[in-house]
Amino acid sequence: MKNLKEKTKSTELIFNGRFLKVWRDEVELPNGYPSFREYIKHPGAACVVPVLPSGNLIMVRQYRHAVGEVFLEFPAGKCDKNESSEITAVRELEEETGYKAAKVTLMTSIHPVIGYSNERIDLYVAEDLTFTQQKLDTDEIMEVIEVTPAQLMEKIWRGELTDVKTQIAAFWWAERVRRTGLI
Repeated sequence: MKNLKEKTKSTELIFNGRFLKVWRDEVELPNGYPSFREYIKHPGAACVVPVLPSGNLIMVRQYRHAVGEVFLEFPAGKCDKNESSEITAVRELEEETGYKAAKVTLMTSIHPVIGYSNERIDLYVAEDLTFTQQKLDTDEIMEVIEVTPAQLMEKIWRGELTDVKTQIAAFWWAERVRRTGLI
């Protein structure tokens, strides 16, 4: 097997924002040549598929500034310092939708942007939901939407739902339902 690993020679913080920090590493390639890698270190995140007793799913619509569009997504958010992704999933679910889950199960983990970030998103399914109240942060404005599984998949296949974490979570959830016969 060929050695593909690069050796880090130096690391420099080149941008230090409120949320994002951009690093630049000088590396030695496996062939001995030097190069540079710029990337974002991310604290990790969680995304949750909230399933109602009817089998319908809870989603949120929100504006995403970087893309300049409103997106339909599953509730998600970054992990706070020293917070597990499961706690993040539970917290974000209630903050964004107003629902608490009696059962939260990890489906898988993904690395959505490996070319420029170490971000890892853990994908959960939330069941046995109880409505409490939405607890949005002051900088969050979103609409809670209930969709059927068929509506969700149709939006994905028509290209109307392009958020990668939501697509992957939807496919994992659908396969989980297929394999277990739940719902």
